[in-house]
Amino acid sequence: MYNYIFPILILFSYAINAEETEVLSVERSVSKNINLSFANDNNIMPKKGDFEIVNYVLMSNVIGERWSVITLTNLATGNRTLDQDHLLGLFADGSRISPLEYKLNFEGKETQSITVSFGKHKFPILSIYSSNEI
Repeated sequence: MYNYIFPILILFSYAINAEETEVLSVERSVSKNINLSFANDNNIMPKKGDFEIVNYVLMSNVIGERWSVITLTNLATGNRTLDQDHLLGLFADGSRISPLEYKLNFEGKETQSITVSFGKHKFPILSIYSSNEI
């Protein structure tokens, strides 16, 4: 009887552990951009836009997924569409990466929050910025 129960318990404990590794933990919340001075030799910049970052919350998990909840305001009086190229994440190794593909429509002067993924990365995100924070 024990020969059947033991493998089932091992599989069950593995399934529980696998779920725990995917749970996101909040790293920190940022309301003002911090100034960092990593070299940008390839001149990687976010796409010009009318979006200002109000604040953001950085999240990650033990398998290296990097996520953020970002609150932005459309500074224009007209409708605008935010996409992944309007934002850049600055990572602790100095790399700059856009989030994975998304689109969000804004009305004039509207503020919205969006949850975006930056994929898997060994290093944590230090800051997120748009063309208005450069």
